[in-house]
Amino acid sequence: MCKFLTVPLIALFFITQGSYSQNSISGTIISNEDQSPLEQVEIYFPQLEKGTLTDASGNYSLSNIPVGPYKIVIAYLGFQTFSKTIDINQGENVLDVSLKLSAIEMEEVIVSTPFHKLQSENVVKVEYANVAMLKKKGAITLADGITNIAGVESVSTGIGIGKPVIRGLSSNRVLVYTQGVRLENQQFGDEHGLGVNDAGIESIEVIKGPASLLYGSDAMGGVLYLNPEKFAPSNSTVGDINLNYFSNTQGYGANAGFKTSGENLKFILRGGTSSHADYKTGDGDRVTNSRFKENDIKTGVAYQGTKFNTEVRYNYYATEIGIPEAIGEQTTERTPELPFQKITNQILSSKSNLFFDRSSMEFTLGYTFNERKEFEDDPQNAALDMDLSTFNYNIHYNLPKFGKVETIFGLQGMHQSNTNFGEEILIPDAITNDIGALATSHLHFNSNNDLQVGLRFDHRSINSEAAGIPSEEGYIAQLNRDFSSFNAAAGYKLNFAQSFIGRLNLASGFRAPNLAELTSNGVHEGTNRYEIGNADLKNEQNIQTDISLEYKNEHIEIFANGFLNDVNNYVYLEPTGTVQDDNAVYNYQQQDAKLYGGEFGFHLHPHPLDWLHLESSYQTVIGKLDSGDYLPLIPANSLTNTIRIEQSNANHWLNNSYAFVTLKSAFDQNKVNEFETATDGYSILNIGIGGNITVGKQDVEIRVSGNNVLDKSYVSHLSRLKSDGINDIGRNISLALSLPL
Repeated sequence: MCKFLTVPLIALFFITQGSYSQNSISGTIISNEDQSPLEQVEIYFPQLEKGTLTDASGNYSLSNIPVGPYKIVIAYLGFQTFSKTIDINQGENVLDVSLKLSAIEMEEVIVSTPFHKLQSENVVKVEYANVAMLKKKGAITLADGITNIAGVESVSTGIGIGKPVIRGLSSNRVLVYTQGVRLENQQFGDEHGLGVNDAGIESIEVIKGPASLLYGSDAMGGVLYLNPEKFAPSNSTVGDINLNYFSNTQGYGANAGFKTSGENLKFILRGGTSSHADYKTGDGDRVTNSRFKENDIKTGVAYQGTKFNTEVRYNYYATEIGIPEAIGEQTTERTPELPFQKITNQILSSKSNLFFDRSSMEFTLGYTFNERKEFEDDPQNAALDMDLSTFNYNIHYNLPKFGKVETIFGLQGMHQSNTNFGEEILIPDAITNDIGALATSHLHFNSNNDLQVGLRFDHRSINSEAAGIPSEEGYIAQLNRDFSSFNAAAGYKLNFAQSFIGRLNLASGFRAPNLAELTSNGVHEGTNRYEIGNADLKNEQNIQTDISLEYKNEHIEIFANGFLNDVNNYVYLEPTGTVQDDNAVYNYQQQDAKLYGGEFGFHLHPHPLDWLHLESSYQTVIGKLDSGDYLPLIPANSLTNTIRIEQSNANHWLNNSYAFVTLKSAFDQNKVNEFETATDGYSILNIGIGGNITVGKQDVEIRVSGNNVLDKSYVSHLSRLKSDGINDIGRNISLALSLPL
């Protein structure tokens, strides 16, 4: 615990020194159309994580700004986002901005990449999704919601268990970040979920492709970056209550938040709970023991000064999840039957920034504690009981800007301990240590050309203890392995014209084999397989080429993304043809593999019908081993078409209203691995409507959405229940209410 307090407590030094450099910035934001002042415009410094809103006269003011060049982002719905690097001088600074009208949605600052730029300024293409928008589409869980992002799917076991799939890669090949730190929760296991509740998550960023340069091992397939909700603007206090109901599972969810900020000190607190009965398929059958419940608490404190910023956040997440195996007793009970899991995650993180005259340094420290229990025969005694504790650190030094070059040096590391307490041992007690060093630079040649390059070295050591008796079945030998890797990335962005952007990126990534792949020797529960690890496995290493083209003007957006991913030493399971303990035996093997595909689409909002949005996207991925066999769990090609209406309706009883109709079609998946079966295609119709109504002096948001409104009977190719003949969820009507306090 003291490790987390060391850096934040430096704040005491700066507080006691007083604000000897009270630099400030102020100004007025107006509309370019009629010169009228704009209220509630967001003024934000991404690197400083400091922002405010304009008042009714369009005026804003921010104090305690360090001297130096910093990017300022000014965003308001219906207007073009303003982004510019400005020099903050000592004393008072003034910046007045006239925003241009735009029917294109506001651009957001991308924080998963190192230079905190808008997406249009980024060399690497990153998908961005606002969690509030995902909720409007009726997502039951966060893992369900991310499937609305192009190129992202989910390997699921019912609706309570889902793991992200990015362009055909998942589990330990996709790294999840939350609160700025790695989420470590035994993600090698297929039979438990993401481990994060959507309450208190503001947005999601997805890097589709190798991100080992920034994040090290396990990011070879991509990164799912979860941004926590921001603290309240300075000198303000806000709160809200959110209620949800889901007809299919008779499920409910509720969360409430409170946040308050002074000039320097800030505080945030949010608590949430949800409970779901067994889900019902399109055939009308409830899937026995697919029930689950979640409890979640997120809180944080922050100090923002002139030379020093720091924040500490804590998240407690607990879930009880039934593991469905068949369609049996039809009930709406909520207490899980055997087998079921109890999983808790605790995340404590701190992020601190030191600002110098022309440079800065960021320290991020994280501690994650994951407790995983599985109950198979006795609801009081866990057969599998594992604790995983992880401490990680990330230090970035932003060098002074040299001409048009921005450079960051970084040092990252992790210390992880896995401990068993139950009778069953899935993976042995082990210690894992990581350390990595990186350097990356962004070269902004002119308004049309940008180049980003980087290099990184990583070293991982895994030391595990022996488990079991050598002469008996299930014995796991002691393991001591070291893995190292150099990785590089280079990307180029070219603005062909004001509205046309092209990107070309080449990046390498790596993944050290996990403990399950190296040491398994027994039945892997939930998969009905007897798995045997391979202690001689090598690093997986990949090189991916990405090309993206994007055209965007006031009324139309068109994009095309393509990728080719060559993976050396891809780890996979291969059946031996033998049986042990009534389960088929599988060995972990390695072979080179290749994945390729992309995402294509458009977004039309024609003039003068700026309230009308027509959206379409298509995604495809193919994965094959060098032997010619297809990789398992590759999502089917899919096409999504949406008609969406959005209106401000300022003088109407329903303000900021919206409505949408979406048809999502998955095609036949016949390109399957030898121990998979083909999956038929299907189409799902989703609808939704919502907006704000005024109650007294408060705006209350209401949302109604219907997923699979035609009650289609279908199963996804990525469903782990497909082999049991169990279909996915049928019609689900969700009702939601959000009340500000």
